[in-house]
Amino acid sequence: MRIGFAPRLVKDGAELYEAAITVSLPGLIDALAELPTDQPGLRLRGIGGLVPFLAADGALGCLVSQHLGVRSRPVRAILFDKSERTNWALGWHQDRTICVERRVPVAGYETWSLKQGMQHVEPPFSLLERMLTMRVHLDNVSEQNAPLLIAPGSHKLGRLRESEIADAVQRCGTFACTARAGDVWLYATPILHASPIAVEPSRRRVLQIDFSADDLPCGLAWRGV
Repeated sequence: MRIGFAPRLVKDGAELYEAAITVSLPGLIDALAELPTDQPGLRLRGIGGLVPFLAADGALGCLVSQHLGVRSRPVRAILFDKSERTNWALGWHQDRTICVERRVPVAGYETWSLKQGMQHVEPPFSLLERMLTMRVHLDNVSEQNAPLLIAPGSHKLGRLRESEIADAVQRCGTFACTARAGDVWLYATPILHASPIAVEPSRRRVLQIDFSADDLPCGLAWRGV
């Protein structure tokens, strides 16, 4: 585990924006207040209160637009709500799917799946390499309370086979993305990452949003947020 290391987005594939939304955090929490808390990962759609935060000039969207441009838009959102009751783990992996309105046969878009009733598909990896993923921390996340683990620099390795992931993590090393409530982490979407079980579990809510500036081809459309 890297100590005393501050990753940067372009070089390492991740960057911390401290207190980026601390002032607006109560309003963001209010926008999500009516959502169920018994699901570890809840895919979001049609939450009107999120719109002003995620717009290209909004408190969150502006962090992305400075990297992807004003055409960037949120294309998927998931609320992770870890607690003593929902204390799960995920092994090392790359995020490889996007959420679309409906299934349309298009070359290069394959491995279709439904997740919470929403249509997902694996796009060409080059699309993922142009995307950014944001994690907005609604609660403090210490090293004992399941921070996201990343392998710095792994976003530059392309699409990895499952058999290649362990070696890539070994070569890149790992970093724990701790945070305070109101902090925002921005990631290159394909970065290798994992989520451990909390050693000292307390509530750890994270709003994760994928952003893209690309249009999809041949009748495919982003499902959006």
